[in-house]
Order: sequence, then structure tokens, then C-alpha cells
Amino acid sequence: MTTPLEEAFARHRGEIYAFLLRRTRDHYDAEELTQQVFADAASALSRSQRPRAMRPWLFTIAARRFVDELRRRERQAQPDCEHGDIDETGALSGTLEDAVDRLPQLQRQIVVMRVVEGRTYREIARALDSNEAACKMRLSRALRRLRDELDPDSSRN
Repeated sequence: MTTPLEEAFARHRGEIYAFLLRRTRDHYDAEELTQQVFADAASALSRSQRPRAMRPWLFTIAARRFVDELRRRERQAQPDCEHGDIDETGALSGTLEDAVDRLPQLQRQIVVMRVVEGRTYREIARALDSNEAACKMRLSRALRRLRDELDPDSSRN
């Protein structure tokens, strides 16, 4: 008998890896992040109930892991940047930050609240005097806009 996480791993590992590979453009980074996603999922499942929909939940964890990795790399690059030495990671982080800054204010707030602060849709809806469905749609549109701006060559189905 398999656990829900084992089933999710067997079913969604390839998709999560491909998602992260498109963003990192590095096999080893994508593989490492994929492992971290499933480790995070295992930890979360041990603390709470199973999510309503496993696949979107895993993609949310993957997106957070990717943002965390960008932040970590940006922090590592900070001392070099003070001396005028900017590497690719710093440039990518700057590009991401610029793209987020160009989002409409409401989309930017939702991205920050959900991805950076890790708030639930319910908390976001309350804070913005909206409903959860509207917040989810705005986040989806904002992430699509960021994805299109940061990777114009990406093709969507």
C-alpha cells in the first residue's frame, strides 16, 4: 500500500522537475529543488491534512522553493555586487524584482503576500477585502505575466 506522497511523487515528479528546469535552466539545480519540494511536502503532510488537490499544491511548493533559491543566491551575490561584480544570478534576481515591480499594484500585492509571505488565500482575501477565488485568479494572471516576461520563448499549451 502506497502513501499519498508516494503516489504524488510517482505521478508528478516529472512535471515538477520540468517546471523547475525551465526556470533554473540547470539539471542539477532542478533535481535538487525537486527533491526539496517533495521533502517539504512530506513535512507538511505529517503536520496537517492532505490538500484538496495534490498537483497544484506541489506546484505551489515548487514555485516557493524556486523563489527561495533566487533569494538565497541573491544574498550570496550581495558582497560581490558591492564591489561592482554582478554575476548571472544577481542579474536574474534583479530582472525578477523589476518584473514584479511592473505588475499592477493589486497583482504585485497578491504575489508578495502569497509567494513571499506565504499567506493563505483566505488571509489575502481578508486583507484585500476580496474573495479567495478572485485572489487565486489574480495570482494566476500575475504569475503568467511574470513567466511570459521573464521567458518570452516559453510556449504554453
